[in-house]
Amino acid sequence: MLDKKDKHGLLLPDADRITSVGNIVRKTSIDELPQLINVLKGDMSLIGPRPLLVQYLSLYNDRQKRRHEVRPGITGWAQVNGRNTISWEQKFEYDVWYVDNLNLWLDIKIIWLTIIKVFKSESINQQGQSTVEYFKGNY
Repeated sequence: MLDKKDKHGLLLPDADRITSVGNIVRKTSIDELPQLINVLKGDMSLIGPRPLLVQYLSLYNDRQKRRHEVRPGITGWAQVNGRNTISWEQKFEYDVWYVDNLNLWLDIKIIWLTIIKVFKSESINQQGQSTVEYFKGNY
């Protein structure tokens, strides 16, 4: 991503700063491969709620905190049901639903759906963004 700034010195939106190589990396999900090291170390799982920024921890309500009852994953129920195109509220609902319904068959289904999503390059970007807007909490 480039460090392009506007006339006031503020960074332009991600969509205006991403390079063509960055677009390819995002569409093919190659940027997720280094996380396999975290899976091998036992810090992450293949399937589970995606880890979010540490800055968000103080913004979670009690229900949203439940996503931390399982190990974070490279892919999860929220990723196969909208990834970056769904709202934060829906993402948290999917994460908590996964925690409540965790089982082997669900994980197999998520792996299968993830493979399909990667090959179709679906739900990669939020409208007008190259990734997703920052979570600001539920006020």
